[in-house]
Amino acid sequence: MKKLDFYFDFASPNAYFGYQVLKDFPEKYNCEVKFTPVLLGGIFKSTNNKPPMEQFFGVLNKNEYQSLEIERFVERHKLTKFKMNPHFPVITLQMMRGAVAADMDGYLEDYIEKVLVHMWEEPKKMDDPEVIKVAFEESGLDADKLMNQMQDPDVKAKLISNTEEAVKRGLFGIPTFFLDDEMYFGKDTIWMIEEILASS
Repeated sequence: MKKLDFYFDFASPNAYFGYQVLKDFPEKYNCEVKFTPVLLGGIFKSTNNKPPMEQFFGVLNKNEYQSLEIERFVERHKLTKFKMNPHFPVITLQMMRGAVAADMDGYLEDYIEKVLVHMWEEPKKMDDPEVIKVAFEESGLDADKLMNQMQDPDVKAKLISNTEEAVKRGLFGIPTFFLDDEMYFGKDTIWMIEEILASS
């Protein structure tokens, strides 16, 4: 069985796109998908990278084309629930600590599914602790427990180590995938992964 690693941070709309397409791969292609929460800001800092909107600021036509690419991807994969978060960029540190806690407690995928709704379908200011807590409650998550776990030293340390290990493995941005040990970056490489899985 092939193994697909998906490194993600809620901060990136492309992580939303990647998740929505990849989540059905285990059933479709009999593969294992492992989700690893990392902190995109930490990756950028370690690799001297910048968000595309900042990196290409002032570059004529570049960001406009990226918006067109998003529209095409949304249309191709029928991701009609997607809405750009008006609070973007959102600082996702607390949400990502929550993801680590959910991973430790064995319900990471359910957590991802629910939190993505609040970031990219019914977008909210998900770096405001009160907004986060209400969103968790609306989704049926144990909000009080998660809010406490976000301050747990072990959770904080695990998010840092996930991020450091990701950079060592070659990451410079999100979403990044590894099919076995082969690295693929960005939502626009998913078709390559799918092609390999379909033929194996």
